[in-house]
Amino acid sequence: MEFVIISLLVLIDQITKYIAKNYLIIRQPINILEGFLNLVYVENRGAAFGIFRDKKIILIGFTSLVIVGLIYYLYKNKGKDKIIDICLILVIAGAIGNLIDRVFLSYVVDFIHFYIRDVFDWPVFNFADIYVSIGAVLLSIKLIFFDK
Repeated sequence: MEFVIISLLVLIDQITKYIAKNYLIIRQPINILEGFLNLVYVENRGAAFGIFRDKKIILIGFTSLVIVGLIYYLYKNKGKDKIIDICLILVIAGAIGNLIDRVFLSYVVDFIHFYIRDVFDWPVFNFADIYVSIGAVLLSIKLIFFDK
């Protein structure tokens, strides 16, 4: 069941990136909430916040190792802790979603831009980034506050 959920999350990520690549590249930005949220097409050739820019081989290798390690851990510990399972599913799905882009496009398609007028400007991101962030934050909270 875990791998079905991972596949569905990756599919959602890839469909939204496909739409962004084919629609936003022509018409951008699209304001969703004026002064707070818009959709804009960005080709990210690095990792989070653009680090390791144009280091495709390093990013693909590292991401692949992380994915294999997390899948192995999930498989070996399946069902022992549902919250950890959910966190790992999210991180794995996000990592796979962005890995697909890096392998086939040489960049990651980002399109969600959150900002607060001229006060705050978060880097543009995608659904895979959301999955990884939520999974990592929930896992951190679980391990720090709820595990012995």
